[in-house]
Amino acid sequence: MAPNFREMTTDSLFPASASPTSFSFKPNSDGRRDLALVDHPFLFDVPNNILLTASLTFTSASFLGFHSATTSSRHVIPLGRLSDTPFLSIFRFKIWWTTHWVGSSGRHVQNETQLLLLDRSAEGRPYVVLFPIVDGPFRASLQPGAAAADNEFIDLCLESGSSSVSTDSALYSLYLHAGDDPFSLLRDAVASLRHHLGTFRLLEEKTLPPIVDRFGWCTWDAFYLAVRPAGVREGVSRLVSGGCPPGFVLIDDGWQTILRDDEPLGDTGGMNHTVAGEQMPCRLVSFEENDKFRSYRSGRDGAKGMDAFVRDLKEEFISVESVYVWHALCGYWGGVRPAILGMPESTMVKPMLSPGAEMTMEDLAVDKIVNNGVGLVPPEKAAELFDGLHSRLAAAGIDGVKVDVIHILEMLCEEYGGRVDLNKAYFNALTKSVRKHFNGNGVIASMEHCNDFFILGTETISLGRVGDDFWCTDPSGDPNGTYWLQGCHMVHCAYNSLWMGHFIHPDWDMFQSTHPCAAFHAASRAISGGPVYVSDSVGCHDFALLRSLVLPDGSILRCDHHALPTKDCLFLDPLHDGKSMLKIWNLNKVAGVLGLFNCQGGGWCPEARRNKCASDCSRPVVAMARPNDIEWSQGNTRVPVDGIEFFAVYFHQAKKVALLKPDDEVEITLEPFCYELLTVSPVMVFSKRGLRFAPIGLTNMLNTGGAVQTCEVAVGPGECSSVKVEVKAAGEMTAFSSERPTACKIDGEEAEFAYEDGLVTIEVPWSGSSSETVADPKILADYVVALLKNEMPTGELLKLCADRLEVFLGSSSMSFTAKLFQGLQDGSISSTDANLGVIKELEPAHCNTSVDASDQKSLQQKEANDSTSSEPDSDPGDKENTDDDDDRNHKHRKRDARPTSSDNGIQELPAMTHSRKKEAKAMLLGSSM
Repeated sequence: MAPNFREMTTDSLFPASASPTSFSFKPNSDGRRDLALVDHPFLFDVPNNILLTASLTFTSASFLGFHSATTSSRHVIPLGRLSDTPFLSIFRFKIWWTTHWVGSSGRHVQNETQLLLLDRSAEGRPYVVLFPIVDGPFRASLQPGAAAADNEFIDLCLESGSSSVSTDSALYSLYLHAGDDPFSLLRDAVASLRHHLGTFRLLEEKTLPPIVDRFGWCTWDAFYLAVRPAGVREGVSRLVSGGCPPGFVLIDDGWQTILRDDEPLGDTGGMNHTVAGEQMPCRLVSFEENDKFRSYRSGRDGAKGMDAFVRDLKEEFISVESVYVWHALCGYWGGVRPAILGMPESTMVKPMLSPGAEMTMEDLAVDKIVNNGVGLVPPEKAAELFDGLHSRLAAAGIDGVKVDVIHILEMLCEEYGGRVDLNKAYFNALTKSVRKHFNGNGVIASMEHCNDFFILGTETISLGRVGDDFWCTDPSGDPNGTYWLQGCHMVHCAYNSLWMGHFIHPDWDMFQSTHPCAAFHAASRAISGGPVYVSDSVGCHDFALLRSLVLPDGSILRCDHHALPTKDCLFLDPLHDGKSMLKIWNLNKVAGVLGLFNCQGGGWCPEARRNKCASDCSRPVVAMARPNDIEWSQGNTRVPVDGIEFFAVYFHQAKKVALLKPDDEVEITLEPFCYELLTVSPVMVFSKRGLRFAPIGLTNMLNTGGAVQTCEVAVGPGECSSVKVEVKAAGEMTAFSSERPTACKIDGEEAEFAYEDGLVTIEVPWSGSSSETVADPKILADYVVALLKNEMPTGELLKLCADRLEVFLGSSSMSFTAKLFQGLQDGSISSTDANLGVIKELEPAHCNTSVDASDQKSLQQKEANDSTSSEPDSDPGDKENTDDDDDRNHKHRKRDARPTSSDNGIQELPAMTHSRKKEAKAMLLGSSM
């Protein structure tokens, strides 16, 4: 089934922009020329060989190019001086990843800069973006001037990547665009480039994969390369039994059939490589899964292989709707091994780094790839590579792929017509295969942070990583890295999304729920607008934290937009200036959200050319927040705020509510690696009496306002008024009301509520407790299977099941569980699942909510004995990896939620009704809710 591409009109591609402006060269007092926007010069002493070409789509846009006296495959061309102009830039600090950098002079610009945004000037010049792009077979970037240290020049680097592809001129290498609003400016710039280049589609033209709305689990940090079916199943089971069922599972590196060049073909196909890094010299030798997955045997019908495993996983755990697997763009880290029967032909290529890439941070993956070479399938055979790999996966029931190591081709392109042509061939082949096998959008793009990919590779791909990997600890060994690297991760994702978010939907990566900074990460994922997934070791979970992200059916409360930095911190340094806070905003359906994060403590060091700790900057930070920090006019579904006089602002950590005018500021102080989330809800005024009301949302969820789907006001005759709020999820619903409601109802039934200091609170049950819902034990069996795996006496197990099922069944959970246990014992309830069996008296064992190092053997033995899959007798148990901090307890303070503003405009609201959000699919309960 093809993805639902949206047809774009000219008006939608090019919305009304800022006041008309134009770029031109102006003579300066030194007899040279400056590049100016109308009468505002911003790039000084522009050399005479720099060419300016007007854009055909925007009067506020132009292209810069050059003419050179020499023909070359790589040009470094001075563009002009940038002086005393605050800028935000995005540059490649690793081959694979970009991050933000700020400065005010050309000397502050970093190598491999992909985007440069100039702050507006006090004299009236609007914001200007400088966007290096692809120009024919060449790709551009920006870098600091090559002369003395006090040089303020910016240089344009244009390179083909092949000595056989040369030029002496280029017209469209650097795109310029101006506008009065930085967010609209970047949107308009990318839309204009889509029209100019015709090589990609905008995010708004594409359909997102279903995994963005489901909670997920990735196997990487749980197993690394030692992943195997029994471990995957056990990992899902533990999450399900904790009330956080995953909706998608990502089987990371470790499932493919790979070998080093010195290993014979009859060897174990990758099973000997279990330490991260060992796999990078390996090459793909088969499209089939390796023996760990190939030898899986279903306990149901004896079927074998990945097909049987994926089928069993989805059937046993009905929350799991999607299973993705990992693979590298070239097949594997080391590509495809040459001369392998049944595999596409490949040639060994020695990677070469460009001078710009040489300036990036040292990286283990790059070192391994350069030292061992890559078995490259030639571009004309790339379609054979992807079709062979993806057809096998699709036949096995795999729903999508995480394509990693994407930005490798620039190192391999010398003999293949340069980087642009090689990238085009591979990205086009990938696009065709994804459309054929994975609905056109079943991809997570990763290690892809370079303009080559975004301009040439996003025709159909709609989801991609926007930050470096989540690092549990510093791979360089800095013990403080456990903390400051988390701040780096936040900043990568927030600022990269400014431009990447117009090509792909930002994915902020997985995290671990038991990491010391887990709540810090969870808060950012909750409002990122992207997928939420963890890489917890099996059984090592902070379920209290996870339940603030995940609903009982495995879905999440996802924002309608993607999170971006607020306007007032675009040109600040939230990593190592010791005073600036990262502030990000997003939009839900009826409210906005602000996230504040103290990320100070370390980041990019230009002198060392790597990320470093800056412990002297790690200190409490103060920031101001206001409702108008949210960009209400952005996004596809806009929250109406015209004429709004007050906003009800809920502080998630402080558990307080304040009434604020749009530009009222509140001061927030945060300790290092701490956060605050603000749900900002417009206060509606209605009825003759001027009643005021604002839905806030479910305060037990991190994205509190994301639970509110709709809010409708009905003003009846006289003074009779009602408000209908449609809510998704369960928990304590809170709303601001200027009067005490006369009644509150849930699905038409009267419900108890509290009203204090202008706040209405009402407990909203999960829809499974609705009186219309019939809970059939057989339908619940798949969920109960996971609960029954907990090793404890029957009485304790019964209580555990009743507790876990309460979120679905409310007060009837105990009687339902008792009926289920009785039915299993007397045989009146049967199951085709071989795991269900009958209840047995079991010896007490360790608690399943966390597993430390001492518990690993028992868990491995349990996996080995798991009757769901019959692994070969010689197959060792799964090896799991745990952090020293996996047993960390996250404690959340609870305080009374009360308005802190004295201006409540208190005129009271007579009635409020409530409706639960009815899900398209009822998890486990067999009827719509």
